[in-house]
Parts: sequence; structure tokens; C-alpha cells
Amino acid sequence: MSFDLVLFGGTGDLTWRKLMPSLFQAWRHGTLPPGGRILAVARDTLDDEAYRAWLYERLQEVEEAKRPSPEAFAAFSQQVHYLRMDLSRAEDYGLLQQWLCRGDAATVVFYLATGPQLFPVVCERLGAAGLNRPHMRIVLEKPLGHDLASAQAINRAVRSVFTEAQALRIDHYLGKPSVQNLMALRFGNVLFEPLWRRESIANIQITLAEGIGVGTRGDFYDRTGALRDMIQNHALQLLTMLAMEPPSSADADAIRDEKLKVLRSLRPFDAASVARDVVRGQYRAGMVGGQSVPGYLDEAKVPADSRTETFVALRCEVQNWRWAGVPFYLRTGKRLAQRHAEIVVNFRPLPHAIFPGRHQPNRLVIRLQPDDGLQLHLMASKGAAHAGQHQHEALSPVSLDLDFDRAFPAERVGAYERMLLDALAGRLNLFVRSDEQEQAWRWVEPILDAWSQDDQGPRPYAAGSWGPAAATALVAREGFSWPEEQ
Repeated sequence: MSFDLVLFGGTGDLTWRKLMPSLFQAWRHGTLPPGGRILAVARDTLDDEAYRAWLYERLQEVEEAKRPSPEAFAAFSQQVHYLRMDLSRAEDYGLLQQWLCRGDAATVVFYLATGPQLFPVVCERLGAAGLNRPHMRIVLEKPLGHDLASAQAINRAVRSVFTEAQALRIDHYLGKPSVQNLMALRFGNVLFEPLWRRESIANIQITLAEGIGVGTRGDFYDRTGALRDMIQNHALQLLTMLAMEPPSSADADAIRDEKLKVLRSLRPFDAASVARDVVRGQYRAGMVGGQSVPGYLDEAKVPADSRTETFVALRCEVQNWRWAGVPFYLRTGKRLAQRHAEIVVNFRPLPHAIFPGRHQPNRLVIRLQPDDGLQLHLMASKGAAHAGQHQHEALSPVSLDLDFDRAFPAERVGAYERMLLDALAGRLNLFVRSDEQEQAWRWVEPILDAWSQDDQGPRPYAAGSWGPAAATALVAREGFSWPEEQ
């Protein structure tokens, strides 16, 4: 398949940290179509060779396993080209059109690795230049707007030029192998379906924890915050995949229809429920990995009086017959005790215990990062225990552990690699539809509104901890606890 992949923001962090390493991995794995061209677009004055040299230097900073050898990069980079453009200048899109016309690609994908404020103008300019033909698609990187109104404005601008099938809103969490196995777990096996409902499940917890701070992105992060950066997109997408009804098929719209139903079924927030069910925090100085780290207010490019949250924990409910009354807890934060992402499904306790001793309810743990796999926590006999004249079976917790790296020893496809290949192939299953995205904004906006009226601000927590104590209290009031407290 011949293709042209145009990366707007070709010298930005996302391009050299994520997109180009993923494209190189696809090339190395033999899954990147050989007849394609990759065009980086930016304002820097470079030519193809200068850009390739710059890119090679940047790729020495990515994780070692993804660094190309000089020989491999030389071969891969023959597909990489560069075009200087000012995205606000209409005449520069004529240069892009001329470059594309020098090839005969069956598919053209425009990837907007830029700030969302540029999305409307880029779409308008592409449309005016006739670069919206049926074989052309556009990929929109998050964050898609700052609130519901800005997201709707972006979507209107995109829809004025591209059809819904041509517009791919990326959420790279959906490309993670463990998330794909979540779909396989639910809809490729009969084992859990009878239990996947309120009668058997006590609560579900989603944790997206980061050990790092904001680094050099303080100005961007301070305009965004944890709710917009992680909850509105990644966490809610995971929730929809956990709570959705079985789709009629694996067709993209069949899946996205069911995800949208979940978003529409979430109990809406008001000022009272935000105060009761949402905790926001901001990290202070502390210790992470044995190293002293600064607090958020001491990070570069962060205002000294910032009220931006770096931590969010919230309780929500899906109001339908399957999930009524089951709390879903979502949690994310920076400078937490460790980097990991996981989903914990806590099953209800036994209705009647015939064995003595303490019984731990069953748990299903779906690990998303840094490694991915499944753990099913059960109770098993460890032998007979004697008490006077009586003999009892003593139970002990055990786990069935599925490590996907061991189960599938071949090198696995990363999230961005998978998403880029799907974008080129026109597979829409892992991309977010506009009505999903807008409904997610509609649900989180009352939280943002309530915070704007709250004089208290985010609660402080020490870097290297698991967030404010109020997050522990949030789940404890119903008799539950976070995984690290069990």
C-alpha cells in the first residue's frame, strides 16, 4: 500500500519522542508499507538531509530498545522527508499540495501533532487547498479542546472539511496491548460474562499513576491539569470498555455506539456531588525513588500561585441495569509512589463462608503499564488445620498470573505503532468518535465549574505518596480500599 503520512509539528516533542520511534519500529518489524513516504512539516529552515540528521540525534534520547543503529536509520530515513511550512499561511498549503502530487499515494494521512488551537485553521487551509479528498484522512492528537465549547468548535471545523470517517481522534491508551486484551477478555471468553454485573462486582478501580512531575511542560500542564489530561480521555475510555454492553459486531461504529451509551449513563455531577465524590490534589516536595524532588509550584514555568490539580480521584456510577449501585473509582496523578496503570475489579464477598479464618474477596487485576498482564486473585486450601478435636481446611490467597510478554514472546506492538498503522489502513475501532468525545466533556464540565467557584483549591500531598488522604477516605467510607492499602 502506497501512502503519504504528513506530520504537522514535525520538530515537536511528540513527533520525535513517540511518532518517529513508533514508525521506525513498524519499519523494523516489517509492518510499515514499503511504498510510503513520511513528511515532517514545521517552520524550521531545513532540507531532507538536515532534518534526517536532526532526527537521528533526537532518537538517541529515546529508550535504548527503540534507538536505531546508524545502518538501520539510514535505510529507514529514505522514507522520511521535510517541508518548511507556516501553518497559518494559505499559500504554504500549495507547497504541500505540490509535494503530494509528486507521488501517487493510495492513502494520505495528515497527523496534527500540534496544539489544538491550530486544528481549525489547519483543517480550513487543507479544505481550501482541496486536500480533503476521499482517500485522505486527518488524525487529531489530544487534548481536543479545553472544555465542551472549544471541543465542539474544533469538531465543527473538522466536519466542515472532513467526514466523520475521515477524522481520527487518537487516544493512545486504546492502542495498548493490555487494553486490546481487555476487549478479548470480555468478548472473546464466556468465563466472566455471567459475573460482569452488579450482582457479583462490588466496585471497579482505575488507576493511572505517574512517578514523574511536569518536567519542562509546566506551562502546558498548568493550562490543562490532571482532569483534562487523563480523566476526560484515557480514564473514561477505559471505563467505557469495562462497562459497555457486548456490541453486535467488531465493527467500529458498533463498538463506539456501546461506549457512547455508557458515557450517557454516567450519573451527572452537581456542586454537591463534586464536593462529596471528587478529590483534587497538588504535589509538594518529597522523595521519589530515593531522590528529593521539588513541589509543583517550584517547577519551571509554573506560576507560584497556581491552583492547577496534579491529582484527581473520583467516584462515579453507571446508571443502568447492569451496573446500578456499583461505584467506579478513577484515580490519576503525578509524582505518585510509582508509575503504573491498572484496573482492579473487586468482586463481592462470599454470601456464606464455610471455612474458618479471614476470606479475601476475589479480585481481577488488569495491568496496563509498565508491564501488562492479568492476575486473578482467589482463595485456595493450604492444607488442614487442627483445632482441638476438629480439623478445618485453612484457606490462603493465591493468584493466577498471566504475563503477556511471556505468553506472547515475540516483540509486541506499542500503542502509537498500532494507532499509526491503523490510521494508515483506515481501521477506526481504536479512534474516538466526536459524539463520544463531546459527551465526555459534557460529563466532566460540572467538575471544572465547581472548582472555579471553590476557594479551597487542590489539597497538598507529598511527592512519592499515593495522593491526598482524602482519596483514601473517598473509598473507605464504603468499606473499600485502594490496591496498595490491601
